[in-house]
Amino acid sequence: MYSIKLRSEGTLDRYKARLVALGNRQAYGVDYEETFAPIAKMTTVHTIIAITASQGWPLHQIDVKNAFLHGDLKEDIYMTPPPGLFSSSTSVMCKLKRSLYGLKQAPRVWFDKFRSTLLRFLFVQSKYDSSLFLYKISIGFVLLLVYVDDIIIAGTDSLLISNF
Repeated sequence: MYSIKLRSEGTLDRYKARLVALGNRQAYGVDYEETFAPIAKMTTVHTIIAITASQGWPLHQIDVKNAFLHGDLKEDIYMTPPPGLFSSSTSVMCKLKRSLYGLKQAPRVWFDKFRSTLLRFLFVQSKYDSSLFLYKISIGFVLLLVYVDDIIIAGTDSLLISNF
């Protein structure tokens, strides 16, 4: 997929190219088993914003760049590369080791990896909203709320958030 990125005044910023899989050709039970994108409950979002505003806590938002490229695939996925990627004229197939945009399981495998990383850092996943993670120590706590590839980070202490 090719796109042209423009600055706010309309001048050229950069050319962008992204290798995208044709997920519309995937078959359930063959190429994927489950699709899932972490979507925070709006009640949770409103509650976090209300609490951080009333307590004067720092609140940050992060957009994870190329998030879906970090997920590890469990299924065997093969794709035909786009024309011109390889110089040989023979038919080439690529076996994917990592997820690509366009795959039906891309949001799920990214979230699985992100979730397991947070749990290793001793975050606790909420049982009421699977997109909410909490890290608590004696001096305060940090919370993370995931919405696909965007994250809201809030907490009682700026240093704790910075350390994360």
